[in-house]
Amino acid sequence: MAQSPSLAVSRLADRENRLRHLVDANFAIGSEGSLDDVLQKTVEVAARLVVARYAALGVLDRTGSHLERLVTTGIDDTTRARIGELPSDHGVLRVLLREARPVRVADVTKERNFFGFPPGHPLMRSFLGVPIFVRGVVYGDLYLAEKEEGQFTEADEEIVTLLAAQTGITIEKVQLHEGAIHWIRQLEALDEQTHNVLERREDVSRILELVARRLRELIRAREVLISVPAPSGGLRVAAADGEGGASRVGDGVPSESKHAKVLARGKSERIDSVLEDPEIDQVVARRVGGVAALFVPLMFHERTMGVISAFNKNGPDPRFTDDDLRLAEAFATRAALAVHLSESVARETVDAIFEAQEAERSRIARELHDETGSALTAVLLGLAAIDAAPTLPEVHQASAALREIARGTLENVGRLAFELRPSGLDEFGLVPALKDLSSGLEEQGGPKIELDADLPDGKRLPAKLETAIFRITQEALTNVVKHAEATSVHIIFACRERSVVLTVGDDGHGFSQAQGAGGGLGLVGMRERVASVNGVLAIESKPGDGTRIKVEIPLA
Repeated sequence: MAQSPSLAVSRLADRENRLRHLVDANFAIGSEGSLDDVLQKTVEVAARLVVARYAALGVLDRTGSHLERLVTTGIDDTTRARIGELPSDHGVLRVLLREARPVRVADVTKERNFFGFPPGHPLMRSFLGVPIFVRGVVYGDLYLAEKEEGQFTEADEEIVTLLAAQTGITIEKVQLHEGAIHWIRQLEALDEQTHNVLERREDVSRILELVARRLRELIRAREVLISVPAPSGGLRVAAADGEGGASRVGDGVPSESKHAKVLARGKSERIDSVLEDPEIDQVVARRVGGVAALFVPLMFHERTMGVISAFNKNGPDPRFTDDDLRLAEAFATRAALAVHLSESVARETVDAIFEAQEAERSRIARELHDETGSALTAVLLGLAAIDAAPTLPEVHQASAALREIARGTLENVGRLAFELRPSGLDEFGLVPALKDLSSGLEEQGGPKIELDADLPDGKRLPAKLETAIFRITQEALTNVVKHAEATSVHIIFACRERSVVLTVGDDGHGFSQAQGAGGGLGLVGMRERVASVNGVLAIESKPGDGTRIKVEIPLA
C-alpha cells in the first residue's frame, strides 16, 4: 500500500531534522580536546539523537575480542558499581563483537542466546548496537537501550551508524594529535636528560632521580626503580619514583632476582603477568604491588651498568606496551651514560649522547612522517569521499571544517619532522638542509636570513661533522628568534683547506659578555656540540649591537 504524500513529507522532514542534529552533534564531539571527552560526549549525543534511556560505548582491548573499558550515560555510579564486571561476548553483544555489524532487536530478553542480566543491572529490552571503526579496524561498539517510545527503527540505526562513522574519524584525529604531543614530550624529556648529563657529570644520583621521574610520567607507571651494582655485591636501588618514592632508595635487590638476571643477560623484558614469571622475586613484587612490569638494562658499549624496572601502568589495564618499552630503553641509554660519566668523563661518551639523541630524533621524525602523515592523508581521502556523496550542505560544511583541521595538522607534522631530523641532511647534504632551515624560519615569521655557503658542488663532509654544523646553526637561529628580536641574520659557511668555518651574525639587541659567559641563552648545548667535533667557539656581542657567533672545526 502506497504511503500518503503527507506521511512521506513528514518522514522526510523528520530525517532532515535528524541529520541537522547529527551535524550539530559532530561539531560538539569534534570540539572535545581529549579522547575521554570524545567518548563521553558520543554516548550522550547518541542517547539524545534516538531518545534512548541508556547508552554506552565499549572500547575493545588489544586482542579485539573483549572490552577493556565502558563509557556510559543513564546509569549512576552506584548502579554501575553493583553491576560489576564489563559485559562479555554473550547474546546480541556476541554478534557485535564477533561480526562487527549493526544489531537492532525489539526485546533482548527474548533472544535465543540471552544469558540474563547480572545482579543490580537495570531491565533493558529494546536494543541498538553499532560498531565504531578507526582506520578500518573495529575500535569499539556503541550501545543504546530502552528507547523512550516504542522500539528502535531503521532510521535510528541509520543516524547512529552515521554518528559512529564520524566519531571514528574524530577518535583518529584525537589519537594522532595526542600521539604527536606524546612524541614531542618524549623528545623534550630526552633532551632534558641530555643536558642534565652534560651539565651535572658528577651528580649521577640527581640524574637518575630525574630519569625515574620523567619516565614514570611518560609511560604512566605506578612506580619506577633504577638499580645499580652495590659495592658489596648484588644490586641496590639508586633512584625511585612513584608510590613508594624515596623510601625504596638504598634497598638491596636479591642476587637471584629478575633485576639481576636482566643485568646478566643485557636484554629488555616486558612482563604482562608478574605472578606467572618464575624469575621474579614474589616478595619484591608484593612490596611494590607488581601486576605487570618492564625490565630494561642500562647498557653502555656492551657493558651492563644497572637496570630500570617499572611496575603497573595506571588505568584499567596495568600492562605496558611495546612503545613504553622502547621509551624506557631510550631513557636507559641516558641513565647508562650518566653512570659512565660519573666514573670517567670522556669525549667519546659525549659523542654517544649526541648520536643517541640524533637517532631518537630520526626515529620520531620517521614515525611522524610515515605513520602520522599517512594516517592524516587517509583521513583527508575519507573526507573527500564524504564530500562526493549526496547529502545536506551542513554535512559538507562539517566535512570541510574537518578537512582544514587535517590539512593544518599535516603541515605542522611535516614542519615538526623537519625540525627533529631533516631528511635532506642525509640525502642531499649540509647546504640544502641549511637552506631549508633558513626558509622555514622565514615562513614562520622569523627574521630575514641570508645564507652564503662556500662548498664545492657534490662535496660532502663527514656525516658527524654535517650533523654538528647543522645543529649548531639551528641552535644559533633558535637563540636569535627567542632572544635577539633581530630583523636580519647573515650565515656564512666556508670550507677551507684544513677546517670549516661557520659564522652566524644578527642585528638584534645583543647581550653583555658577562650574561653569556655562564651558558645562558642556550649556549651550553652549542658549546658541547662544538667540543664534540674538536672545534673552537667564539662569541662577540654587546647590548644594542647584535651578536656574532663564529665556529671553526678542523677537517682532520
